[in-house]
Amino acid sequence: MRAASIRPPVSEDAVVALGMPADDPGLLSVAQTSLLIDQYELAMAASYLARGMNEPAIFELFVRELPPQRDWLLLAGLGPALRMVAGIRFAEPELRYLETLGFRPALLRFLERFRFSGQIDAIPEGTIAFAGEPLVRVTAPRVEAQLLETLLLNQINFQTAIATKAARVVLAAGGGEPGAGERVFDFSARRDHGVDAAMKAARSAAIAGVRGTSNVAAAMRYGLTPVGTMAHSYVMSFADEEEAFQAFMQDTPENTILLVDTYDTLAGVRHAIAAARQTGVALKGVRLDSGDLLQLSREARRLLDEAGLGDAAIVASGDLEEVQIAGLVAAGAPIDTWGVGTELGTSRDAPALGGVYKLVADAMADGSGWRPVWKRSPAKATIPGPKQVFRSYRGATMIGDLVAEASERRDGQPLLERFVEDGALVRRESLEDLRARALHNLGALPPSLRSAGPQPPTPYPVTYSQRLLHLSHGLGDA
Repeated sequence: MRAASIRPPVSEDAVVALGMPADDPGLLSVAQTSLLIDQYELAMAASYLARGMNEPAIFELFVRELPPQRDWLLLAGLGPALRMVAGIRFAEPELRYLETLGFRPALLRFLERFRFSGQIDAIPEGTIAFAGEPLVRVTAPRVEAQLLETLLLNQINFQTAIATKAARVVLAAGGGEPGAGERVFDFSARRDHGVDAAMKAARSAAIAGVRGTSNVAAAMRYGLTPVGTMAHSYVMSFADEEEAFQAFMQDTPENTILLVDTYDTLAGVRHAIAAARQTGVALKGVRLDSGDLLQLSREARRLLDEAGLGDAAIVASGDLEEVQIAGLVAAGAPIDTWGVGTELGTSRDAPALGGVYKLVADAMADGSGWRPVWKRSPAKATIPGPKQVFRSYRGATMIGDLVAEASERRDGQPLLERFVEDGALVRRESLEDLRARALHNLGALPPSLRSAGPQPPTPYPVTYSQRLLHLSHGLGDA
């Protein structure tokens, strides 16, 4: 297969030199981040403070059920979320606004001095996770922990949904193997839900292994490869297709992948070959954006090879998704790279991840330990107490997860790790670190979970320790 060349990521020093924040706090201003709080969290905070209820508490973020057509999640969004947490400040404009909403001086004085002071444990980005597992655990004074709810959910729900979708596309492009990220391009910016979503979609896709993006701002910020060909409008701006191709090759000889389906696809391939001969500029490839991609790619490959252009790549685009890509790969379609837009940037078949953030324990009044708490609503009951996840392997393959009480020592790899201690971010990871972890995790999935087809009859096993189950039963009998 003819893969596009990938340049190394931009260094942190280069990012700073370009005037961008090296740690990417996101596109929100500090004020917007500080007020990324649902109103009821502020109302609860005011009541907690009025009643002296700001003792330590533990909250956990988790997903109750996997979305349709999802057997697992690829986690993303933690790094940007934690940098936002560290930057939360309430300045005079925000405090004045909250005062107009009727919030009392006690809360406003608290927010004026707000600095997150707790600890945050989490499963790192690029890790495979499942429903019912704590993805993030926040231990902090109750008011501080409560105020993080919306921000954490906002960042992790969306970015995990997109990273999961991108990982499925990468697996499909690689025939079930995870190393095909260089053959997938993010074409989603024009269909993403706003500027911040487009940036986060590119970052999330990059964690899954996608190194190329049409979003130049994201390429600059994250050190990705900016990719693109031409639009149909360019071809239609000229008297005929071959003239358009000659002009484009002469004016952009470094980017000679030509869009050939404006009028007739196979005629377009012939015109691309003729333009290369006429201009003497090397044809790097052709892009197919519609029609029967299997048949057209085979015919395009035959025409290119017969013309002595065996190195010219075939790029496919046009509302592609993982099931379609997997089918084309299985059929032997000679397609080298895949441009995926709407489906990747919106996770169109499963656009919402139902992550929740729940109180699981608070400090005993006498300071002797934690009081486990749980929600008992039908279909929404939670498991009490702080938790850890232990993953077991057979060889290099994941075979099961055990969710245990956080103080338990069990066999397997513990997944939650410390990221924030006493309010300070104690661990930072590069995008390359996250991409490498994702590659390892996707490679460790059981083969039955790497398919883009129907879900396997037996889901990946996630069980709970006896201590957690006894704790739940004990509370239920109270």
